Amino acid sequence: MKKASLFVLALFLSFSFMVGSASAATELDAKIEKVMGVRYLAAGTTPKGFDCSGFTRYIFAQFDIDLSHSSRTQAITGEKVAKSDLRAGDLVFFETGGAGISHVGIYVGDGYFIHSASSSGVTKNKLSEKYYAKRYVTARRIMSDKAYATIATEKEEKPVVKKDNTDKPKVDQEEPQSNDDDQDTVPVVDQEES
Repeated sequence: MKKASLFVLALFLSFSFMVGSASAATELDAKIEKVMGVRYLAAGTTPKGFDCSGFTRYIFAQFDIDLSHSSRTQAITGEKVAKSDLRAGDLVFFETGGAGISHVGIYVGDGYFIHSASSSGVTKNKLSEKYYAKRYVTARRIMSDKAYATIATEKEEKPVVKKDNTDKPKVDQEEPQSNDDDQDTVPVVDQEES
């Protein structure tokens, strides 16, 4: 019974992660979420399967940013960035095979990066996890500030403003709910002149 319960919980959590794609905060998040869970494939560069540099190349190609299909070559692209200055969209590099840079991922903020791992495909990990912390080598910024603002920052939601027949701006609000005293309730609204 415990195993069945754990299986159902794991299934639920994996589906709820996938459902999150409808609410991607940035364009970069949306592109990444579409391929989360895609299997690892040596030399893979498509949603049928990715290796690490094939994954980063595929994601950034969608924003007209051309990367080579090599983590070592990607590690000399763009400008070097300190680990403490990472921002979403920066590439992070690791030495996993003992012969220099051999793995790359995309930093997504809050200490996390997305990469195509040979053991699990496209997945999310923390840079601070022991395995990755020990193997971290460097990071590179491949997006200009303008591209970063467009691709990797959250879009501000603007309030819905309607005009009534008096041509004065009117902010959409819910109707006030009546209370039990049968008294009229009037919402207080601060209006600033623009």
